Amino acid sequence: MKEIIDVLKANRNGENCGIYAICSAHPLVIEASIEQALADDSPILIEATANQVNQFGGYTGMLPADFLEFIGKIADSKGYPRERIIPGGDHLGPVCWVDEPAESAMAKAEELIRTYVAAGFKKIHLDTSMGCADDPQCLPDEVVAERAALLCAVAEKTAIDTFGKSDLVYVVGTEVPPPGGAAEEIEELELTPVSRVKQTLALHQDAFAKLGLEDAWQRVIALVVQPGVEFDHTSIIDYESEKAQALKACVTTLPNIVYEAHSSDYQNDEAYVALIKDHFGILKVGPQLTLAMREAIFALSYIEDELIPVEQRSCLREVCEQEMLEVPKNWQRFYPVPASKGTLYRRYSYSDRIRYYWCQPRIQEAVDCLFDNLTNSGIPLPLISQFLPEQYRAIRNNDLTVTPEELVKAKIKQVTESYAQACWKQ
Repeated sequence: MKEIIDVLKANRNGENCGIYAICSAHPLVIEASIEQALADDSPILIEATANQVNQFGGYTGMLPADFLEFIGKIADSKGYPRERIIPGGDHLGPVCWVDEPAESAMAKAEELIRTYVAAGFKKIHLDTSMGCADDPQCLPDEVVAERAALLCAVAEKTAIDTFGKSDLVYVVGTEVPPPGGAAEEIEELELTPVSRVKQTLALHQDAFAKLGLEDAWQRVIALVVQPGVEFDHTSIIDYESEKAQALKACVTTLPNIVYEAHSSDYQNDEAYVALIKDHFGILKVGPQLTLAMREAIFALSYIEDELIPVEQRSCLREVCEQEMLEVPKNWQRFYPVPASKGTLYRRYSYSDRIRYYWCQPRIQEAVDCLFDNLTNSGIPLPLISQFLPEQYRAIRNNDLTVTPEELVKAKIKQVTESYAQACWKQ
């Protein structure tokens, strides 16, 4: 954990550096991100969310220990040292069980924390901001802090029982942007006021102290705030540094922490540089990675349409649409649009709810068929120029190999390169 602590300390001290968190469980995303870290000779922060990976398997079917082994094997295959991976747990709290009473939801959240910590996760986002079935509509900040402290106590005990000590680092604070982006159209955002920053930290510090967690409090490295960045299905709220200057100035008054920016996907390159300079030392990226992957895979499917007889095609786009229509739970409540817009949102929305479906067997088989078809047929350069023009330029410059997997990873690395430029290369 020393690398992340050193980076964030440097950020607090005014150095233009930070770290970005890869929030994805797709193997191509993980592989591309590790290749980026290798190229930069940097550590890599990879986070699993509570709904992706939990004690019941989450939507990936992986337990926390499974996830760490999954990313570890990819790192091994690339020659990237496992010890440079910083494994994080995102939104660890009752988020998956908010339809239950608070007592049972928090009991499951405690077990969630135990399994993450015992598996070896080191960066823990304590997120107890959501109300449960028997909670008041507006959960008091004091309750949020008390629940976070309870989960921290479980994490500390688990670490000590499992490893003999705790070197966990924590992120606290009420989650402002919803996981995966907004569910409705947005026009503007209110930044977290400095008064709320101070109140949130004071309430959490007090709740930690009441449970004898003063040592753990010294390892709180970041606070989640709203920097004024967000995206919905078809639009993006861009970062405006001038509006965040009060938050920036506030960092120097805080106890050894920086800010963590959620939903920082889809910002322009200069916005990431500005966020780092304004002490948003941790940038979270998730949907933009799988959207880039989806763009590349769909592009390859259009190339397949030009090359492969119809009876041999993967029909990937149609398979994705059929799977999403048959199992609508992961997108239906997020896309309250007329049926005429349904396909557009399911396929192309910035919130990228299609990412929940890539692990489904039918879609995996379609991707495998697509890749096999194009590997066997070869991909003519004019078609790459037509559908993946930036990758075409890399091929022409002898910087990229023409295989389906490499084309997809190159598209993903356009995203990671933007973050890496802001975090490591200023």
